[in-house]
Amino acid sequence: MDCLFCKIISGAIPSKKVHEDSLAYVFADIDPKAPVHLLLVPKKHITSLAHAEAEDQALLGHLLALTTKLAAELNLDRGYRTVINTGADGGQTVDHLHLHLLGGRAMHWPPG
Repeated sequence: MDCLFCKIISGAIPSKKVHEDSLAYVFADIDPKAPVHLLLVPKKHITSLAHAEAEDQALLGHLLALTTKLAAELNLDRGYRTVINTGADGGQTVDHLHLHLLGGRAMHWPPG
């Protein structure tokens, strides 16, 4: 499979790893939009949230719980934003489900 995030998870492409467990790999975004901008990627290749199956519910829950854990570890107590872009019109640029964790500054709405 020619997937950028699968290559990062396997170590074929270097990254600034922040966390890894049996289900997820977390690394710093190479083009950060906030002082803290992490990507939380499931190790299982799922193209997008729209492609997640019922069997992926525990994995999705794990990613959300991990977001909360990392935000606490990074002292994002004033708030943070979690984003899942889905599909081309939703702004998804890598065809592997991932969550953005952004923090360290005030966020505004609408985002764009």
